[in-house]
Amino acid sequence: MGPSGTQSGTYSVNQEGILELDCPRCTVDETVLSVNENYTLKHVVFHSQEGDVFALAAIPPDPVAGFVLSPGAGVPKEGHQGRAEVFATQGYAYLVLDVRGNGGETGGYPMNLDLDFQKYLAEKWPQYYLSVCDVSSARIYLQGKSEIPVYATGESNGGRYAAIAAALDPGFAGYIGISTSGFSRAGDAYSGDTRKFLLSVDPVTPVEKMRGRSTWLFHAPGDPIIPYSAGEEFYTAFPLPKKFFTFNGTHGQNEETDSVILGECAQIYAPQR
Repeated sequence: MGPSGTQSGTYSVNQEGILELDCPRCTVDETVLSVNENYTLKHVVFHSQEGDVFALAAIPPDPVAGFVLSPGAGVPKEGHQGRAEVFATQGYAYLVLDVRGNGGETGGYPMNLDLDFQKYLAEKWPQYYLSVCDVSSARIYLQGKSEIPVYATGESNGGRYAAIAAALDPGFAGYIGISTSGFSRAGDAYSGDTRKFLLSVDPVTPVEKMRGRSTWLFHAPGDPIIPYSAGEEFYTAFPLPKKFFTFNGTHGQNEETDSVILGECAQIYAPQR
């Protein structure tokens, strides 16, 4: 099931709810916003038949790795500009997406699985699937700048898009999820197309495809939006290698999560610098 056409891409969902994506083709425009000795800050636009998607990218002259961040609901790319600049100063390319429907430059509607299911039944592109594709398009963009390992990163609902993108796209070196979770295979309570669709948007469904690639999950015990127990359950679904980090905070990234990520990456990539 899925739209057809050389430019619009296709998707399918098998009986187990595993999503397969041939994402819409896109072209990229970029505008330099600022340049310093540590990095170049760019405004990036991904153009496709399914709408323009906007991003900010901070790219150092010789990055050793990269990150694509899918922010949480209601958080525009500018909310993570400082984070992107910090990572770029440390030698990592960092791109922040304006997720569809998050209220930033990118159009769309806040996550609405009912509306997406109607699009699925009509063989149109659900926005949820497009948001997964956007994460992969950003990886391709970063790796076009430099042949570096790139990690799919996401917080809260953005962590769900990033998890599915990382699982389905073997070009990602790994996945980093912060204050996020799956849907506990809620689709299994239904049958037919409803079951298939709900499983296809549940990041728990394809996680076995992460085997051999790293997963780092972060959750705060005091998270008021997605319970800590949901983060722990999400972690158990992933194959090795994986790590779970408890951090102080509420919901979403903070300086502590950034410090841990940079510390873990330093152990892997410091010899290259």
